[in-house]
Amino acid sequence: LDSLKEVDALCLFVAEDDRPLPTSAGYVDWRLCGALSRVLQSGFFVGAREDSLLLPTDGGFEVPRVFVMGLGRRADLDAAQLGEALAAAGRVLARARVEAVALEVPGQGRVDDSARLSALQERFVPAFKGKRVAVLADKEFARRLPTRKG
Repeated sequence: LDSLKEVDALCLFVAEDDRPLPTSAGYVDWRLCGALSRVLQSGFFVGAREDSLLLPTDGGFEVPRVFVMGLGRRADLDAAQLGEALAAAGRVLARARVEAVALEVPGQGRVDDSARLSALQERFVPAFKGKRVAVLADKEFARRLPTRKG
């Protein structure tokens, strides 16, 4: 995450049953001194489906904005729900006029990688409208992604 210099937003996914926060969301929360945890504790954002949150990084990262999208219950996540969540994220980022985003594709271990890749390419990318998508993932998954140039 510290090497992200050519993106104007980071997009993370948090589920209602993600406590403590996993993977990149946990790291981002730590780097932002618990800002995401405080919002979760307040109940303003809980990780429900269609839930979205914008957090400024205030210099905690090179990336100025973090968009956090709700997944519903991670235990219930399947390929169809993943596609819906990615499409919703793409629409939110498009409305915010994000040009370049880094995101972690949720569902690792619950949804097979081919379905995750398909959901990203078929649901997120068409909804996003920006010029660059960087995936925070294992390198093998990221290598399978097409390069998008604007």
